[in-house]
Amino acid sequence: MSQIRPLQAADIPAVAGLFQRTFRNGSKPPPPALETYLGQRYLDAPVCDPKIASLVHIASDGGVSGFVGVNALPMSHGPRKLLAAICGSLMVEPQANDPMAGARLLRTFLTGPQDISFSETASALSTQMWTRLRGVALPQYSLDWHRVIRPSAFLLDLASKRNGAIRWLAPLTRGIDRHLRGRMQENELRWSGVAENWSGKAGVKATEIDQAGFTALVEPLTRQFPLRPDWSGGQLAHIIAEASQKPDYGEAVFASVSSSSGEPVGAFLYHVSPGRIARVLQILAVPAQAGAVIDCLIGDAARRGAAGLRGRTQPALLEAMLGRRVAFTQPAATVVHSRDKDLVNLFLSSQGFFNGLAGENWGRLAGGRFE
Repeated sequence: MSQIRPLQAADIPAVAGLFQRTFRNGSKPPPPALETYLGQRYLDAPVCDPKIASLVHIASDGGVSGFVGVNALPMSHGPRKLLAAICGSLMVEPQANDPMAGARLLRTFLTGPQDISFSETASALSTQMWTRLRGVALPQYSLDWHRVIRPSAFLLDLASKRNGAIRWLAPLTRGIDRHLRGRMQENELRWSGVAENWSGKAGVKATEIDQAGFTALVEPLTRQFPLRPDWSGGQLAHIIAEASQKPDYGEAVFASVSSSSGEPVGAFLYHVSPGRIARVLQILAVPAQAGAVIDCLIGDAARRGAAGLRGRTQPALLEAMLGRRVAFTQPAATVVHSRDKDLVNLFLSSQGFFNGLAGENWGRLAGGRFE
């Protein structure tokens, strides 16, 4: 008879194989580095908590046929200390004889001792399972945003995801983009691109900083959220160190944004490679300064040769994005579940800080290499 139990170290090779078949190249065995990383991420990292462990589905023959990866996120709401659980990779062996394995894994996870459960990468099927179990989808947290900087390079990068061979056109797209952007007026923003001499709003300045400097800015720049992460120093340092290791996305850039008086008003973390669409992991801004911080990010990415920008929304940034020729898509949903309706309502009213560093995509499973 099948069962669900907490993940153990002995399960990691089977989980790595399932991950390889589900999300990577199923014709090859999982690389040893992937096994090592999964063990660290879900058993040994500072973001693990034995009270809300990752789970495996064990088939009647004793083999691992399903897995849900879980990490802990301490949070606070005023003086109240909370424990959130982040639901990462949810996968089931396609040949498993138990068609309800995925639903059973999710139900077991949601009935754990955590105060809040989240996922920021729920597929349409996963979202249906969450809502059937009284979870709630959060539309304002569930959008990916896109900002074109170099239109030809942007289209080439999108097309190269299907056919990498067409990257030989990159020199041609660079010439086209120089011509198109050079004809735009100073500081002009179009849906199709950003002017060659675009500098954004005056009065604020972006400065590249190191990981430690960025880590120090996270708490003061999230203080305005009633419901927010309450990381220990070691937990946040671990997350940001991992977030810097995404070679498939490019070089990690940490930057602070300061007012003319030198006061920090924001920060951002993204990965950039010239000619590619840069991936934004986190934008932080004090109230009323989101637009200025986004302008600094656009300008920094343009100077580094990015084709465009892509990131995940947060409600506090949406209004500023709507005036900056940003397009939105919805590849996955952010979902939340809690037995405390007041906590869910905080997210429905956009008062919670989630996605990015407070989510799943900081890890190396997105943008990392294991070969």
